[in-house]
Amino acid sequence: MGGNPDQFVRFVNVQKSYDGETLVVKNFNIDIAAGEFLTMLGPSGSGKTTCLMMLAGFETATHGDIILDGQSINNVAPHKRDIGMVFQNYALFPHMTVAENLAFPLRVRKVPQADIDAKVKRALEMVRLESFGSRRPAQLSGGQQQRVAVARALVFEPKLVLMDEPLGALDKNLREEMQYEIKHIHENLGVTMVYVTHDQSEALTMSNRIAVFEDGIVQQLATPAQLYEEPENAFVAGFIGENNRLGGKVTSVNGVNCAVELDGGAGIVNALKVNVDGVNERTMLSIRPERVVIDPEDGRYPNRCEARVEELIYLGDHIRARMTVSGNSDFITKVPNTQRHSQLKKGEMVRIGWATEDCRALDAR
Repeated sequence: MGGNPDQFVRFVNVQKSYDGETLVVKNFNIDIAAGEFLTMLGPSGSGKTTCLMMLAGFETATHGDIILDGQSINNVAPHKRDIGMVFQNYALFPHMTVAENLAFPLRVRKVPQADIDAKVKRALEMVRLESFGSRRPAQLSGGQQQRVAVARALVFEPKLVLMDEPLGALDKNLREEMQYEIKHIHENLGVTMVYVTHDQSEALTMSNRIAVFEDGIVQQLATPAQLYEEPENAFVAGFIGENNRLGGKVTSVNGVNCAVELDGGAGIVNALKVNVDGVNERTMLSIRPERVVIDPEDGRYPNRCEARVEELIYLGDHIRARMTVSGNSDFITKVPNTQRHSQLKKGEMVRIGWATEDCRALDAR
């Protein structure tokens, strides 16, 4: 390895414009460690796939430098970057058998035939398709084809593997199964992976770190737990997991906390001061549904207010209750399916509460 293992992949001040005017990637900087599983997550058009294509060599950066293992690859052809690639549509050769598909990148690299046979066998074992080598892609299920695509990206032992929404065409159950499959392959091989998806649950399941994109900018780069528990702005809070939003105005600041007067005259609550500066500033409070308590005990939950039950959905282990709180009719709570709280009724007024540390005062977007 030629460079710093903590900076195995580097984007340095990278920008991308297709028309010379509008930037689809704006001053992108990131370091990816060797062996890391990093996911680029964001909605369509946020710039995540463009960053992956620039790393693969299929797009050229308008400005900045992309470095792989200590060497700039801006002017290196895609096939010389030693990068494995998995596409959403699998991109398997239909006229070749599975074994021939896996052998193809090895033949291009002029690997001896004896080594090709051994590497193909090992790759098939890795994705649990040992008996499928003689089949053609059309004879495989979608999940099996995706396994072959993953094996083909890994068979020549690349420095880096890139995956562009590889599970998007699969049904829900198969997609979840393949998430764990890819995660385990990564853990077993220790290869560096960069993964692109718009599915936040997929990113949370698989990644060491996640870069959340919006409008060509990384809004936050952190571990899955940090993104969920400690979102830095309203976009990240809303994009990662389910999130309740309450608007209001900051009335006072006390160290790391602030007091917020809720819209609609629902009272004043306390929150962590995350992305607001001072008194009279507008803010959007972020509270995760599972942190909201029905009938809170006196003294334990300083934030308390009235809520009207609008809808109840039975989900087995919990009841999803949609409520109106401070004028927001889409305030969600997840009520454990216990005898005490499972008797909620549509239309009734209840008291809810939450802890100050579970309420984050973010930008009012």
